[in-house]
Amino acid sequence: MKYLVTPVCLLGLATFACAQTKDEKAKTIEYLQSLQDEQGGFQAATAKDKNTAPALRPTFAAVRALQYLGGKPRDAAACAKFVDKCFDKESGGFADATGKKTDVTSTALGLMAVVELKMPLDDYRDTAVKYLADNARTFEEIRIAAAGLEAAERRPKVVDDWLALIAKMRNEDGTYGKDDGKARETGSAAVAVLRLGGKLEHQDELLKAVKTGQRKDGGFGAAGAKSSDLESTYRIMRLFHILKEKPADTAALKSFIAKCRNEDGGYATSPGEASTASATYFAATILHWLEE
Repeated sequence: MKYLVTPVCLLGLATFACAQTKDEKAKTIEYLQSLQDEQGGFQAATAKDKNTAPALRPTFAAVRALQYLGGKPRDAAACAKFVDKCFDKESGGFADATGKKTDVTSTALGLMAVVELKMPLDDYRDTAVKYLADNARTFEEIRIAAAGLEAAERRPKVVDDWLALIAKMRNEDGTYGKDDGKARETGSAAVAVLRLGGKLEHQDELLKAVKTGQRKDGGFGAAGAKSSDLESTYRIMRLFHILKEKPADTAALKSFIAKCRNEDGGYATSPGEASTASATYFAATILHWLEE
């Protein structure tokens, strides 16, 4: 297939007609690798900011993004040691960094990082799964706990209670949320249900809600927000990926992602913002799904 060369392509933006080039991927890999510091973990943003310490959340984001891009951490062994130091044997959970309190999000991401880095999962799985089962209460905690349980390949009994809680959030037509927040809320809840082993009600209505929720800028956004963001877009695209579907306008979506790319090779959550490990993970993941 031949494409017309446009000024956008010449500027190196990863639009639908001009896919992300090998050099652009290499620069994104370089950006992510630069976030790893001497402790082995990754900082949330540029390593030049000495006030930023490494943390588990950006570490998982960077490691997973590098995998999708065909890269690796500069020091995978040190990265694994950093993840291990975030594990608290007493509580069974992970903290975002050494010395901080454990929490549901960090524990779920810690489990996923263990799997991604091919660390001995049995050293963490049972206690971390119990931590998630005992501590996830809100929908957002349940949503991320579901990702951790999926990585650990475990389904504790409390999952049935979680599914019941999510069902209470559901609209009569099977969707979730309302107005301009329906696409994000529907995508978030539906993915959680599927990851927890539940069944989707009214799948056609679900897909309609997320497809019609694509905004004029090509991405997806949160309720009340004027523009799209990569985090919301990632949540919805995960549902498309699981159901083997595509958004209504893939070209516009790729154009939006390109606008989030910065000169340093990283991506921002929204156009015009600074690059972060998390936003770069969202972009790399979405582009990977679109290329499959």
